[in-house]
Amino acid sequence: MPTIERICVYCASSPGTNPTIRSAARALGELLAAEGLGLVYGGSSVGLMGLIADAVMAAGGTAVGVIPTRLFSTEIPHRGLTELVPVGSMHERKTKMFELADAFIAMPGGFGTLEELAEVTTWAQLGIHQKPIGLLNVAGYYDPLLAWLDHAVAEGLLRGENRSLLVHHDEPAALLQALRSYVPKVRPKWIELEQT
Repeated sequence: MPTIERICVYCASSPGTNPTIRSAARALGELLAAEGLGLVYGGSSVGLMGLIADAVMAAGGTAVGVIPTRLFSTEIPHRGLTELVPVGSMHERKTKMFELADAFIAMPGGFGTLEELAEVTTWAQLGIHQKPIGLLNVAGYYDPLLAWLDHAVAEGLLRGENRSLLVHHDEPAALLQALRSYVPKVRPKWIELEQT
């Protein structure tokens, strides 16, 4: 089982309206620092992204932010990080975050978070990587997504073994433990000839 040294956290550039979710962002940041795990994230100083980065840095941890230069005026890059990596595009951002991380956590977020989560999970499904991926399902935020995934399995559009690529918990420490104990499964070929 590979060692996890840095975790990429996908989350919103908005703080949202739910204080429980904001508290979870701070708690996850504090936990990462306490466990000696580096944070890799989108580099913003605002929203849930800013909260988790502030918590990591305040607790003496390390945080690497990756942000496209064209977002400097909207996401406002965090200037108090261990390292801020400016990139030219969203594609470069996602690739760099992937390269820097040993595991991934999606906190509550919107389209951007969902897109990042879907891409890194698709890459795992295709065998491009075997890094663990988790959902921090604070306040049941991801319950509808988990139900949809179960529905996709029931409809024969998603394999059960690929559904299990996503581990989920509603509490940061339990999720971190699940990521550390994740054992990648050898999955069969994605499409069998008789299915075409």
